[in-house]
Formats: sequence, C-alpha cells, structure tokens
Amino acid sequence: MKLDRILPYARLLLEKALSPGDVAIDGTMGNGHDTLFLAKLVGDNGHVYSFDIQESALEQTRERLEENEMTNNVTLIHAGHEHVKERIPEETEIAGAIFNLGYLPGGDKEIITTAPTTISSVEQILERMKSEGIIVLVIYHGHPGGDIERDEILKFARTIPQDTAHVLEYKFLNQKNNPPFIVAIEKR
Repeated sequence: MKLDRILPYARLLLEKALSPGDVAIDGTMGNGHDTLFLAKLVGDNGHVYSFDIQESALEQTRERLEENEMTNNVTLIHAGHEHVKERIPEETEIAGAIFNLGYLPGGDKEIITTAPTTISSVEQILERMKSEGIIVLVIYHGHPGGDIERDEILKFARTIPQDTAHVLEYKFLNQKNNPPFIVAIEKR
C-alpha cells in the first residue's frame, strides 16, 4: 500500500513540525509510544509534556522512556490535557502536539476522552503554538461515546478561522468497523 496508514501519517506530520530543541505535547500519554517518539524528535535540547489521567499510563510511559534512556527531556503530568495552561510554563512556544482520542489500549474502556476537554486543550495549545506548528488528533470513534466526541471535534475544527490555521481531515472512506482518522491543525 502506497498511501500512509493513519498512525504513520500522524507521525509524518509531527516530523514536519518538530525539530531538535522544540517543545511538544502528548495530550494522551497512553502506553508512551508517542511520548517516546516526540522525545526523540525534539532531542536533548527540546522538551515533551505528556498528559494522562490514569496512573497506569504514567507507569508504562515512565518504563518505556527509561528503557530507551529518554527521561531527561520529558515531563509526565498526571492530569487531563485540558490543564495545558496550568501545567506548562506561560512563555513556552509549542511546535507540535498529538492526541490519540478514545481509551487507553489495554486499559479501562469506561475511561474515555471527551470533546469538551480535548477542545479546551486544543484551544490552549493553539494560543501558545508557533507558526506552522501542528496539532494531530487521531480520532478513534468505534467505542461508546466515541461518535459524540468525533462529531463535536469535527464541528469545532470546521469553525477554526482560516486565517488562524489550516485544518485537514485524513481518512480512509471504504474501510469497515469505524476506522480511526486524523484531524490535523497547522497554525498559520
């Protein structure tokens, strides 16, 4: 297949946005894969702020970072991603962010992301994002509540002024079982 699948395309977008020394956000830490990926992109002189409300996510991510000797440039935050303004220094300029919306793989499927907190976080990040910075939302919507979050985020994304950001939707149209898709927001 020549077309990028969803997660490789998400990473490609982040590779375009992030350089060594930049600041990035993982809005949904999960099992730490994206946090590690971001830490490698921003390097020793950059920094990653990674959010999750579940202690198990912090533990798994901490272990993954330690195994890869990537702990110096990452701050793990045991809080929801809607706390960006409170948890990241005010003068910080953000170059990239990723969210994998839904629930923690292998975790409690009753604990899910919701549109109000995600939208709040995206708005806060956009305020502090540098020009051509990118926010990638990977939207998993095949679980209970996922359709509500999907619809609200799409509605929000369509209202972002064109002079503020470019907004992209990337998805496969003919796949079964509610495949995930991407909404990417590039600040102008």
